[in-house]
Amino acid sequence: MGGGVMTVNINGAGSLTGLDAVDVPVYADAAARNTAIATPVAGQIVFVTGTGSLVYNGTAWVALGAGAANFTNAATGSYSTGGIDYKFVSFLSGTNNLVIDRAGFADVLVVAGGGGGAGAESNSLGEGGGAGGGGGVIHMASFFVPAGTHAVVVGAGGAGTSGTSTAVGSPGVVSSILLLAAMGGGGGGNGNGENTFGGTRASDGGSGGGGATYAGANVASAGRGLTGQGNSGAVNSNRAGGGGGGANAAAVNSAGGQGITNSITNTAVVYGSGGGGGFGGGNAAGSGGTNAGAGGAASTAGGSGTANLGGGGGGAGGGILAVTGGNGGSGIAIIRVRTN
Repeated sequence: MGGGVMTVNINGAGSLTGLDAVDVPVYADAAARNTAIATPVAGQIVFVTGTGSLVYNGTAWVALGAGAANFTNAATGSYSTGGIDYKFVSFLSGTNNLVIDRAGFADVLVVAGGGGGAGAESNSLGEGGGAGGGGGVIHMASFFVPAGTHAVVVGAGGAGTSGTSTAVGSPGVVSSILLLAAMGGGGGGNGNGENTFGGTRASDGGSGGGGATYAGANVASAGRGLTGQGNSGAVNSNRAGGGGGGANAAAVNSAGGQGITNSITNTAVVYGSGGGGGFGGGNAAGSGGTNAGAGGAASTAGGSGTANLGGGGGGAGGGILAVTGGNGGSGIAIIRVRTN
């Protein structure tokens, strides 16, 4: 073999030049490829008819030589940092369409709705309601997005329950795009009617709701968080409501867990914090994590999570008045692409 240097180029369409011939497996469609290569390894290259050349990146088959994706939706904003230009689009509610005219890589943030806090009944002993957990948070850097129109669903926050109800706070609603689904925050546990019903356990979720107690007994256990999206809620002692879990940390006693800080829009924002548990039995209400609802003071409703930040609602404060738990904050989905 001679000592010359061979130069190989890959253009934006994924075509190779500079080689006399490149032999790669050819498959009729993705199903045929997956049947033939059940366990791909990073670096494998194939050609799929109608799709083109693909390389396995260790996680998925992506277009060979693909760069940044591009969306045709009106951009919510744009900015430059470190010599790189970006634009992003934010979806704030309901079901939406993301239109990709050029397949490639994007940064994606998906946040589900936070869970609602539990209410507190009229009771001189003052049992506090458990707080809602923060909505699940998923952040994917360099996520491959194929060309086409893709549904983007943004989940609402869960409603807090009334002081006359024994129901758990309503869970937050799932947010999703492509294969990414962030789970809604768990609803806060309810200690109302504990002598008759034994309390209502907080629900699991992206982050779990806070529990509730009666006279030191755990009558409504805390909810669990989903690994990779959030953390568990907590139970406090002696009638105070437990805090809801956050995307970055579990709740501690009545304090809500903190969410995750993300700067995909070039502004640092905290998403998916847990709400604070309500006052009970002389124990102070818990603070919610950033952008989540605080626990209610005596005979005071729980605070609500901030819209589009996925915070849990605060638990209602126990006392002589029946009061309502706070509502969870709605979720959000943001897609960012490079433009230079």
